[in-house]
Amino acid sequence: MNRLGFLVARTLRREAPLETLSVPAADLMAELSGKRVALVGNARSLAERAEGAEIDAADLVIRINRAPMPSAASHGTRTDWLALATSIGEDDLGRIDPARILWMSHKRKRLSWSVATSPGFYLHPLSEFAALRDRMGAPPTTGAMMIDLLARSDLAALRLHGFDFFASLSLTGSRRADQVPHDFAAEKAFVERLMSEDSRVTQAGA
Repeated sequence: MNRLGFLVARTLRREAPLETLSVPAADLMAELSGKRVALVGNARSLAERAEGAEIDAADLVIRINRAPMPSAASHGTRTDWLALATSIGEDDLGRIDPARILWMSHKRKRLSWSVATSPGFYLHPLSEFAALRDRMGAPPTTGAMMIDLLARSDLAALRLHGFDFFASLSLTGSRRADQVPHDFAAEKAFVERLMSEDSRVTQAGA
């Protein structure tokens, strides 16, 4: 697909052509198999912790959206995958330098040509977004979508960093929980239930 075809498909919400740019989900599952994964959220509280070394020691480090990293001590330095649901500038992409970008948002019009044609690009299916939205009763965050995806893989361990379900707000903005369209109580319950049922999933600092 060329850039014009991409722009037409994105504007007219033609999912099938956009899907041709994505690697199969099986590629992600194969890469995750047997790995110790660190999923790094953007809670402000993480900046007050010293989890950077543990994050960088994981087999695979996944960050979210604009992935702020105020210090190596708190956040580490590596990014293998970037789970994205917002527009992002080239400066931020250069800083984060992910080996793979996953577009998790159902809002396809925010997807850029440079992201969609990046190596290993993955487009999260609309059906999976809708299924998790129905379970949550609200649009899921990028973090919740990633946790759901990762938990369905054959990874060895999933360690969550920087997830406090908006108790300390986000490093990437100043909005409160009641100013965003997510249900953080439902997401917290979802994660707590998952951790109780799946010993591979743990939360740093818990």
